Amino acid sequence: MKLSTGRWVSGDDFFGRERELMALRALVQERNHFLLTGQRRMGKTSVLKELGRRLQTKNWEFLFADVEAAACAEDAIAAIARPVYPVRSIASRFAIGMRRWLGENIEEFNAFEFAVKIRAGLNAGNWKRHGEKLLQICAEHEKPVLLVIDELPIFLKRMLRGPDGQERVDEFLSWLRGVLQDTVNDSLVLAVSGSIGLQPLVRRLGISDRVNHLYPFRLGPWDREESIACFRCLAKDSAVQFDEGVADAVYERLGIGIPHHVQSFFARLRDFAIMRGRESVTLADVDDVYRNDLLGPSGQSDLVHYETRLKDGLDGQTYTIAMQILAEAATRGIFSQGARRCLEQMYERLLDDPSANIADAIDVLVHDGYLEVTEGGYRFPSKLLEDWWASRFREHHVPLESMQSRDGSHLE
Repeated sequence: MKLSTGRWVSGDDFFGRERELMALRALVQERNHFLLTGQRRMGKTSVLKELGRRLQTKNWEFLFADVEAAACAEDAIAAIARPVYPVRSIASRFAIGMRRWLGENIEEFNAFEFAVKIRAGLNAGNWKRHGEKLLQICAEHEKPVLLVIDELPIFLKRMLRGPDGQERVDEFLSWLRGVLQDTVNDSLVLAVSGSIGLQPLVRRLGISDRVNHLYPFRLGPWDREESIACFRCLAKDSAVQFDEGVADAVYERLGIGIPHHVQSFFARLRDFAIMRGRESVTLADVDDVYRNDLLGPSGQSDLVHYETRLKDGLDGQTYTIAMQILAEAATRGIFSQGARRCLEQMYERLLDDPSANIADAIDVLVHDGYLEVTEGGYRFPSKLLEDWWASRFREHHVPLESMQSRDGSHLE
C-alpha cells in the first residue's frame, strides 16, 4: 500500500471501505441511481473509482466524468462524453449524430480532442437532444454501464451564478432526471458525487424533487479500528519506525478518521523523523508535529481547502455567517442556541430573513461535515478542523453572546 495524501487511489493502494463497497455494489447491481455524499477528504472519488474497477472485472463498463470545470450544460455534456471515447462501440454510435464536427474517423482523435470536437457542436438549442442520445446509447450498450458524474454540485453552483442561473440549473437537473426515467433499458446506472453538497443546494432553490431519483448514500469517517489499521499498514512499509501507541495518539489528536488526514499525519511524522536524521517516531513527536506541521504553515494547503469549498457552496452574507458560526464553535467549543439568537439579531437590519440565512449556513455546515448536531447546539466532530479554526480566530473573535447589552439589544 502506497501513501497517498492528495490523489485518489484504487487497487492495491485502496484501503478499507469493504462494507461501503458491498452496499454500493448491491445498489448498482439492482440498477439504482445514487448520490454519494460525505465530508471533505473522505475519499468519495477513491471509493467510486474502486467500485468501478471492481465492476469492470464483472463485465461492467465504467465511465467517470468530472464536470467541475463546466460552466454550462453544453460543457457538461462534452465532459460526460469524454470518458466514452475508449469505448468505441458507444463512441462510434454517438459520433454518427455529430459527424459534422467529428468527421468520418474518430480514431484520429484522443479523448481530449474528442470532447473538444463534441463541445464545438453543442449549443443551447441541441445539448438536450445530443445528451439524451449519449445516455440512451450507454443504456443500450452490450455491457451494463456505471456512469459517475463527479463534482456536479460545483458545476451547478457555477451555472447558478450566471444569467438566469436558477432556471438553467432547474432545466439541467429536470432534463437529467427525465432522461433517466425515460430510458427503457435499465443497463445504465448513474452515480453523482461532489466536494460540496447537492442536497443543500437544491433545498435552497426549492427543487429537491429534481434529485429524488438519486438514492443518498453517506460515506462516513473510518472508525478508530480502521484508522489505526491504516496507519499501521503505512508504517509497516516505512523505513522509519513508529513507537507503540503512536497510531492511537494520532487518532486521538484527529478526533475522527478522515482518510486524508490519517495519511497526511503519517506523512508528516515520517518526514519529521527523516529530516532530523532519526530512525523512529515517538509519542512526544505526535504533539509536536500536530501543532507545528498540521496546524502550522506547512499544513495550510490541506486545511484551506475546507474554506475554499465552503465559499464554493455558499454566497455572500450566508458565507460570512457560516464563517462566524465556525469561529464561534471553534473558540467556544459550541455554537449554542443562545449564540444563534444573537447572530440573528446582528443581521436583522442587514437581511430580510436572517434566520433563513443562518439556517442555510447550518444546513451546509452539517451536511458537509464541518459541524454536527449536539446537545445545546453544534460542535466540530474533527478536532483538527476545530483547532485550525480556533488558531485563526481565537484572538479576533468576540463571543456572540457577549455582543449584547444587558437589555438584549445588540451592541454597535
